[in-house]
Amino acid sequence: MMKWLKNNKGFTLVEMMLVLVIIAVLVIITVPNVFKYSSTVDERGCEAYHKMVMGAAEAYKLETNERPTSLQELANKGYLPKGEAEKVEECPGGQKLTIADGEVKIVKK
Repeated sequence: MMKWLKNNKGFTLVEMMLVLVIIAVLVIITVPNVFKYSSTVDERGCEAYHKMVMGAAEAYKLETNERPTSLQELANKGYLPKGEAEKVEECPGGQKLTIADGEVKIVKK
């Protein structure tokens, strides 16, 4: 039993440095890929929000027999989450939404 306690060794400095190098290489490989796809995520989020607002505008039109004139009007009537006008009119990617002739459109930057 005493023999096991005497032969107990920890990690050497070389082994620890090797593990750190492997972790660093993995981080270097994965971080650029995450940032590369963040713009795609923003675009898809804006598309989804655009479709949701289009559905809210259509529901408003069906219930009131009128086309909405602004996104704030949809928010005030409860078709969109209430909030500041900028938040209602802005996609997750920062693009703006407007209503023109009763249709919801994305304003390109």
